[in-house]
Amino acid sequence: MKKLIYISLIALFSIGFITSCSDEFLEVAPTGALSSESLATQGGMEASLIASYSMLLGRGGFFADASNWFWGSVLGGDANKGTNAGDQSQVNEIQIYSPQTNNGSILEKYSTTYEGIARANNTLKLVAIAEGISDDVKNRITGEARFLRAHYYFDLKKNFNNTPYVDENWDGVTPVGNNTDLWEPITADFQYAYDNLPGTMSDAGRANKWAAGAYLGKALLFQGNYAEAKAVFDEVIASGTTASGEPYGLNENYADCFRSPTDNSKESVFASQAAAGTGSINNANPGMVLNFPHGGSDRPGGCCGFFQPSSELVNSFRTNDDGLPLLDGSYNDNSNRIKSDLGLTGSDEFTTDAGNIDARLDHSVGRRGIPYLDWGLYPGFDWVRDQAYGGPYAPKKFIYYQNGSGENDATSWTPGYTAVNYNIIRFADVLLMAAECEIELGNLDAGKDLINQVRERAKNSPVKMDDGSNAANYNIEPYESFADQEEARQAVRMERKLELSGEGHRFYDLVRWGVAAETLNAYLAHEDALLSSPFAGASFTANRNEYLPIPQNEIDLLGPDVLKQNPGY
Repeated sequence: MKKLIYISLIALFSIGFITSCSDEFLEVAPTGALSSESLATQGGMEASLIASYSMLLGRGGFFADASNWFWGSVLGGDANKGTNAGDQSQVNEIQIYSPQTNNGSILEKYSTTYEGIARANNTLKLVAIAEGISDDVKNRITGEARFLRAHYYFDLKKNFNNTPYVDENWDGVTPVGNNTDLWEPITADFQYAYDNLPGTMSDAGRANKWAAGAYLGKALLFQGNYAEAKAVFDEVIASGTTASGEPYGLNENYADCFRSPTDNSKESVFASQAAAGTGSINNANPGMVLNFPHGGSDRPGGCCGFFQPSSELVNSFRTNDDGLPLLDGSYNDNSNRIKSDLGLTGSDEFTTDAGNIDARLDHSVGRRGIPYLDWGLYPGFDWVRDQAYGGPYAPKKFIYYQNGSGENDATSWTPGYTAVNYNIIRFADVLLMAAECEIELGNLDAGKDLINQVRERAKNSPVKMDDGSNAANYNIEPYESFADQEEARQAVRMERKLELSGEGHRFYDLVRWGVAAETLNAYLAHEDALLSSPFAGASFTANRNEYLPIPQNEIDLLGPDVLKQNPGY
């Protein structure tokens, strides 16, 4: 049985710090509270640290977890919100890039992320006053806490740009504004973790040296520091191991990146940990609980129909006769679009597309006539809540299999809280980030070789029918060469889109590449022509929609002179 950190509500006890006051009666800790001194043991610090890990699962609502399925993938065009217009309607305005500053889901994401930061800071406070603990233990706990703090601030940076920075030394009283660039403390925390964390850990779910290195490289890449990022990625690729000590590598089958029996595999660099099969949702993954085919007991989840992959994404998996993607965007042309059952009911006849397709499509998207994991053929209309609103497709990654349901995947609750980990960084992502650095530095062949490692795995991961035949005409081949840097750049960007679809990366990639407005307005026009209403009047405004608004509640608390609203809101 795999050994990992199980996120438990037991760890979420009060870890507030009791400060002394001049009045004697105020020096008595409230009944049931724990003072900082009583927690300054190794056990207390570990529990406080696990409480910070637990916030990777969100615990603040449907849109708050580390997967960023809505903020990174829906806003990035991988998927529509899905379901129908009335369900979780507060995010409809966000999907069309017209969010209000008082939107509750935006506040949910903001406040939940800060809860993770607060718990990491509390751990660091405990380390500072702990006695009788070895330096090795202190350094390791400090490294994990600073890693987690950097992760949460990175999440804020991607979604809100600059937000108030507080560390373990904040007095808890002095107002803090958002006039400091978060990149410097984020990079410093990841660097500390990279320098101080061991390569192997006691639990598979803990961040180790190499997870910190991968995240440090990612932070440097986002800042455009390609040479520095490349140096770190080179070390991670050459020497990196999982927390259990297994050398990093690509799983042989693409599907194994999204299944609970293969959680914490050699491809998992850092993941939020989930457990199920206990009859309780406390340790399960609440962030993706909405993201199942809609309907009854003959399909996973029993609810809710969210996160429907977009037609634009599906078309992107078209390949040419050489087994390569259509980098010029012609996959959306009428002659190249992948055939769908949009507008057809379950009783209408339908024949699946016979053209060249990248096999990763059928590991990522439920489409009619193709096996939906081990649940049978995806039937289309009958598994969709409102086809005209959300489209004909269903999400497929992070969905539990029928075999083992209730044991190692779904809990006994409906909708389906699952045991599937979410890989915040997996090794394929590292390879593609390294490839991007090589290409931006002019090393086109080195970039090509890294991309081709990812493509070779995809080539060897066909989806099969019950008789053992391929479910579609899969044709994917490696690149032989790039004509120039621009072609190589487009290749690695497309590879990230295909390899990491639905994993919460796309929007942030588009923003850092400076192509969000152009790409997303084209996406909106494409989807609006197909669907009934979700994108009517939608548009992405450059220099505004790259970031979410700072929640108005927070500005009201601190005042507009302290906490500045993002431009355009």
